Amino acid sequence: MTARKSELTGRWNYPTNIRFGAGRIRDLPAACRELGMERPLLVTDAGLAKLPVVAQTVQLCRDAGLGCDVFADVQPNPVETNVTQGVDRFRAGGHDGVIAFGGGSALDIGKAVGLMVGQTRPIWDFEDKEDWFTRVNVAGMAPVVAVPTTAGTGSEVGRCSVLTDLRDHTKKLIFHPRLLPAIVIGDPELGVGLPAKITAAVGMDALSHNLEAFCAPAYHPLADGIAVEGIRLVKEWLPAAVRDGGDVEARAHMLIASTMGATAFQKGLGAMHSLSHPCSANLNTHHGLTNGVVMPYVLVHNEPAIAKKLARLAAYIGLRKATYAAFLDWVLELRESIGIPPALSALGLKEEHAAQFAPQALVDPSTPSNPLPMDRPAFEQLYLHAIRGELTA
Repeated sequence: MTARKSELTGRWNYPTNIRFGAGRIRDLPAACRELGMERPLLVTDAGLAKLPVVAQTVQLCRDAGLGCDVFADVQPNPVETNVTQGVDRFRAGGHDGVIAFGGGSALDIGKAVGLMVGQTRPIWDFEDKEDWFTRVNVAGMAPVVAVPTTAGTGSEVGRCSVLTDLRDHTKKLIFHPRLLPAIVIGDPELGVGLPAKITAAVGMDALSHNLEAFCAPAYHPLADGIAVEGIRLVKEWLPAAVRDGGDVEARAHMLIASTMGATAFQKGLGAMHSLSHPCSANLNTHHGLTNGVVMPYVLVHNEPAIAKKLARLAAYIGLRKATYAAFLDWVLELRESIGIPPALSALGLKEEHAAQFAPQALVDPSTPSNPLPMDRPAFEQLYLHAIRGELTA
């Protein structure tokens, strides 16, 4: 008998040391010392830096004898300047590690600062292309502890930092395997009181990561298993987290779902992210919110390639009917119930943006793993559908 060659091949890497649970922020000083830090720089965003949680975290570190200072010049869609200024602060303060603290933007900049403190090349030389990551001087990288305060991007378990390149207003992925933080502190109490609109937007980001990973065509059963459970957690817990900012159990499950999404999407993403990135790079829209708006339009476009998968997914998450249509209806109902706008026009997009953004979406790193091949006209049509609110193929 002649053996048949199997097409089931893969190359898989999975996450890092995660210390999860309410109150686990108390483990932060020990985590820093475990990585050799005595003078960590806490990197966060300007809004979060004004809240008591940052001052309390800094004091926690100082009470443990750590020389902790704060860098908070991080904007919602970060740019190179945020990194270079963070590196300057790191060097001026004699710091020996980074605490990346906050939502996706702060986590991405914290990781990028940890990378760039030991490099002489510009950050764009480490874009996720070919083998560019091999240019990194690994010995010069600083250790990073990641502390997520929102449940959306999952950047705490990511090997990339997403930056807007102002030279061409595109989002680029800066990649190195060691960008993955060595330790993650996942404390759902840090997200208590997050406004409902932000909770909804970042929750849709977590859903988009899990959902696009599951739909991506590569063979990766580990990612698929994580993604479908992440989607179930979003179904069960996102409405509760939006409804009650003090529901620690809901926030805990959403924080897990967020981490699961970023763990799963090493399998790939798709056109939701391809459409979203030009919007935030050019118009500064919220990434998770934009993903939530475009989600059903991309599902309709990809239906020929994903209908069977979504039927299985509908059964797993407990919908009344195990069909593609039932899953799409659930997405639409979820969006409406948590206040996600139905069309991109609500985020400031106009029809003329479709032709402008389609070329950027086409070259986005998320595009190759979309379930269906994409071209410029397809992206332009998708933008028009999402701007007009036309849910049709």
